[in-house]
Amino acid sequence: MNKKVIDSLCHLLADTYLIYVKTQNFHWHVMGPYFHSFHKMFEEQYLQLALAVDEIAERIRALNHAAPATFAEFLELTHLKEDRKNLNANTMVKTLLHDHETIIASLKKLIKAAQEAGDEETADLGITRCEEHEKTAWMLRSSLE
Repeated sequence: MNKKVIDSLCHLLADTYLIYVKTQNFHWHVMGPYFHSFHKMFEEQYLQLALAVDEIAERIRALNHAAPATFAEFLELTHLKEDRKNLNANTMVKTLLHDHETIIASLKKLIKAAQEAGDEETADLGITRCEEHEKTAWMLRSSLE
């Protein structure tokens, strides 16, 4: 299998896992006048990301490659950064928006690499994931003051 595709999938898995954990963290710690709506929005997002983590890992395994599966591996592979605690709600939204936009850019490269490798299944996964991240980015962008 194409090394570029596998590497891109492993980075995507790491990015997805990190944004999943970050979104869940923000769900637990959001405060302020928009608490209820942000708390609910973050929950919907992290639940969707949990499903994506499994889907991406299973695609890596279907390509007969070991999926990264430890925090150390995820932190080594991710393009994202962990965040400190005590962020205000608006900063949480901006942080997640930036992260989703970063993942979208990576996904565009994954889709292209998969198509060039003739791996339509991975390209399809990338397109589906890209649509989800674009929709989430829109939701987050629309929530900013």
